[in-house]
Amino acid sequence: MYSLYNYGQMLADKPRMDAYIAALRRSVNKDSVVLDLGCGPGIFSMIACQLGARRVYAVDPNPSIQIAREAAHTNGFADKIEFFEGISGDLRLTERVDTIISDLRGVLPWYEELVPAIIDARERLLKPGGQLIPQRDLLFAAVVEAPEKYAELVGPWETNDFDCSSARKVATNTWRKTHVSPPQLLCEPVCWKVLDYYAVNNADLTEELSLQINRSGKAHGFILWFDAELIEGIGFSNAPDKPALIYGNGLFLFSDPVDVVESDLVNLRIEAKLINGGYVWRWDTKILTEANEVKCQFRQSTLFGTPLSTTKLRKQSSAFRPDLTESGKVEHFILSLMTGTYSLEEIAEQLQKQFPQRYSDWHQALNDVSTLSAEFSE
Repeated sequence: MYSLYNYGQMLADKPRMDAYIAALRRSVNKDSVVLDLGCGPGIFSMIACQLGARRVYAVDPNPSIQIAREAAHTNGFADKIEFFEGISGDLRLTERVDTIISDLRGVLPWYEELVPAIIDARERLLKPGGQLIPQRDLLFAAVVEAPEKYAELVGPWETNDFDCSSARKVATNTWRKTHVSPPQLLCEPVCWKVLDYYAVNNADLTEELSLQINRSGKAHGFILWFDAELIEGIGFSNAPDKPALIYGNGLFLFSDPVDVVESDLVNLRIEAKLINGGYVWRWDTKILTEANEVKCQFRQSTLFGTPLSTTKLRKQSSAFRPDLTESGKVEHFILSLMTGTYSLEEIAEQLQKQFPQRYSDWHQALNDVSTLSAEFSE
């Protein structure tokens, strides 16, 4: 979930903002109904109002939506914007909208629930022939020479007196945001995927691509980035030869650096699967010589980029027989009383009586009750 700092950085990214404003200007008129999907502090919603939108629906589960409410009131748009604090899948409207605007991406478009949210909103909430902003993202890839970044991420686990190969494995099975300059590229960028938001119907990704090395060097991994087409003729690029935008490039390391020469071929299979609200990435690499001999092969995944606790794995086994910890019993007790009958104060009073060793008075218990109420109550 984005922080206020993240939203501020997005707002300060002038090429991004200029492109979105231009797309809204072309899309919105005085009869328009607009859905601001993931509205954050509400800037796009207020711009749509400025451009004459008849109605704007602004949705976001992020608490920053309160800033959007206050900004709408301060700027005189409160009567035109209807706010919904929650996930867009729960949003029900009495009318379909003319335009859906969103920027729920991270470094790459496959980020949290972006793709499912757009699919759902497009199918349920957009008028036939309505406008999506963005309409598509174009994905690019290139093999890179990045010794400093590789040393920063992997080096600490290679330059000490102990065998830290387990940590090194974790480090090389993660990917990071970075900014790469054109001289670091070892091949021409390849456009390997067009993510068409009007047509996409699957949140997951599986693609294969080939990258032809065009100069000798040491390959430390590959980068991915997207160029956005917000509306026909309006967009922005995250390419290494363009001014750096907030999104950056995604650096996927190889298990080991590889010496490559001109005419070597790098074959990649890239997968991203949405699991429990986040993406698990896998990248399989095969580097071939001009004579079609295998120079090296790597199989990597962010599954291996997270340290695995044997204790947690044991507790997730299908044969494990769980029992609640005291904290679990506390939460179970609180939730069992959230029936619409008791106030938070009354629940806290009962909680303190049930767990007197944990809470000295009901005021202390109220904090835990309020926390669960904020997350689970209607």
